[in-house]
Amino acid sequence: MKATYPSNRVLRGTKVMEGHALMQVTAVGDATENGKVYKAAQIDNSVKTPLSEQLDWLGLWVSRLSCSIGVAVVVARIVMYLAQYDFCFAEVDTLAFIAYILQTLMIAMTLVVVSVPEGLPMAVTLSLAYSMRRMLKTNNLVRKMHACETMGATTVICTDKTGTLTQNRMSVEEACFYSGGEDCKSIVDANKILLDSSDFSNEIKEGIAVNSTASLDFSNPAAPSVLGNPTEGALLLWLHAKGVDYEALREEVKVVEELPFTTDRKFMATVVESALMPGKRMLYVKGAPEIVYDLCASTDGIPLKAAVDVQLKQYQQRAMRTLGFACQEIGDEKVIVDGTIHADKLRFLGITAIADPVRNEVPESIGECLNAGICVKIVTGDTAETAKEIGRQVGLWTDKDTDRNIISGPEFAALTDEQLDALVMDIKIIARARPMDKKRLVEALQRKNQVVAVTGDGTNDAPALKAAHVGLSMGDGTSVAKEASDITIIDNSFKSICKAVMWGRSLYQNIQRFLLFQLTVNVTACMLVLCGALMGTEAPLTVTQMLWINLIMDTFAAMALASLPPSEAVMNDRPRDRRAFIINRPMLAEIVGVGGFFFALLVALLYIFEHADIQQLTDIVRVQIGESSTVTPYELTLLFTSFVMTHFFYLFNARAFATHRSALHLKGCKGLVFISTLIFVTQVCMVELPGVQRFFNVVSLKPLDWLIIIVGSSFVLWIRELWSLLRNKK
Repeated sequence: MKATYPSNRVLRGTKVMEGHALMQVTAVGDATENGKVYKAAQIDNSVKTPLSEQLDWLGLWVSRLSCSIGVAVVVARIVMYLAQYDFCFAEVDTLAFIAYILQTLMIAMTLVVVSVPEGLPMAVTLSLAYSMRRMLKTNNLVRKMHACETMGATTVICTDKTGTLTQNRMSVEEACFYSGGEDCKSIVDANKILLDSSDFSNEIKEGIAVNSTASLDFSNPAAPSVLGNPTEGALLLWLHAKGVDYEALREEVKVVEELPFTTDRKFMATVVESALMPGKRMLYVKGAPEIVYDLCASTDGIPLKAAVDVQLKQYQQRAMRTLGFACQEIGDEKVIVDGTIHADKLRFLGITAIADPVRNEVPESIGECLNAGICVKIVTGDTAETAKEIGRQVGLWTDKDTDRNIISGPEFAALTDEQLDALVMDIKIIARARPMDKKRLVEALQRKNQVVAVTGDGTNDAPALKAAHVGLSMGDGTSVAKEASDITIIDNSFKSICKAVMWGRSLYQNIQRFLLFQLTVNVTACMLVLCGALMGTEAPLTVTQMLWINLIMDTFAAMALASLPPSEAVMNDRPRDRRAFIINRPMLAEIVGVGGFFFALLVALLYIFEHADIQQLTDIVRVQIGESSTVTPYELTLLFTSFVMTHFFYLFNARAFATHRSALHLKGCKGLVFISTLIFVTQVCMVELPGVQRFFNVVSLKPLDWLIIIVGSSFVLWIRELWSLLRNKK
């Protein structure tokens, strides 16, 4: 089949897995061929998380229940009305019956409007949007909204070492080169070797300079920065510090063949026409010391092998990243064939030890995760000794850990799925890991019902980032890794990952707080409307009053509770079960109990206003539940204002839900303070301003009325504070 586009064009979406080349960009974004297809298709890639599925089900269930109750109210009221006439339709006043039907439909519609949680989607969206915006300030760029919530349920974090746990500021700390070859006659001082012009010195200088894809940026001559691989950049900085012009060496040599570095082969090679040794064609190899050494000729049973092993172990026990170097003078023959080296006289030159200090904040962050019940696993390409030392420095590897807690990449790959499932929860470190090891680790953890977050910065990490519940790409990672991830960690730091977990847990709590508040208001309002409806009188609250209450519990409550700041206390809890229903038993008990308490409190407040005896209290209750039709505008205003103020104070209780703090601890709660002030001021204006009173069917209240309402409705706040105080003392 003939290609429909030039064969030298690379389409958007093509994954460059290895190698390097010079390319000219001819189109970007929607102008690319794939971009045009995506734009036309408008594919919705939204992901339904367990939380979103629960909220959808909850909204549907409440809506169906409220509609069913509304229908039952209509039927019951019609039956009650007709029962007055012994179901003799001839005696029924048609006009009065029609008016009664309209009133009944109005009550049912009010009940449905109050009950349906139409503000729930907005509350969730506001919480997610607010969390995404604030998380950006903690160096978490959320690419997919569902990741905010999922991070809060994370039970395992699989993290890289370089750049995430360490500073990614690599520098050559020590070097050990062997000029004596196989006999190991001498170890050359690394501080002096680059000062002469011997062939051995030239091999090291040229091998480092040309067998590399990194470069240095000299925009600031006093502090050159690395462009490309940080490990290779550290070698170039070392050369630069020794006075070697690596750029000049690159320009003078002629590159014949190249074998790029991959995480599978763990070395790279370059064949050049030497500039420092004219007339020689040289093969330079660089990579993991044990791999490079095994490529060299006649390496078994010689003193050099023992010297190299001892030196490597010393470096690795100090958490050094080590690189080995080898070279060979070759002829015109092709030595790089199908990704392998065909050279029989490679000579091992030596080792460099590169230091990459642990980030100062990482040990504390690792401790926070462990305290929060989150397992942390290190997946690194470094050796086992180096990885263990880093694990020890960050507080992950302890003296109690054994060989069962660390495994090498080849050993990991050799495990069957059954063996891996039995071992996976004990593994803390995978050393010398290969690209697909991370993805397999994620899948094994998921089979154990773990919620997995995984970090990655390279193209080869994309499968693992896609497979994990939350993929965390690094800010300086490849575009392929970022595209596959859910969150980009801008500063590459593990501390930012901890912040993402804290935000995810706080987001879930904020949604719980909103549900607690809204459903409590629903229960109270429905009890008022339902009791009045079943007793045959008009609703205790008018339609406009119910709309104002609906606005409070939907829009205002969503804005207030969604903007609550995260609490560091959530990091003291264990991870929640991702499949557990968001309304737990304590919430359900509080919704029903507090809703019933509010109903009784409203009746008690009306009694106080009447200053009456027990018989009058009975009359008030009869009015409240609908057995009497003598509800005056004044009493309706008292009931309406008491209802609003009761839930005004309960808004503060909802904020303190699932915490041991006082409900009046409002540090950082600017949104809550503003919204609550707005509710209070609006309620006062609604009752006292003549132009608004008629619209809401209310009358002015006396100052004493306001005092009694505020003091009486605030009981819900003080009771909670007293209970919290007693619980904290225990």
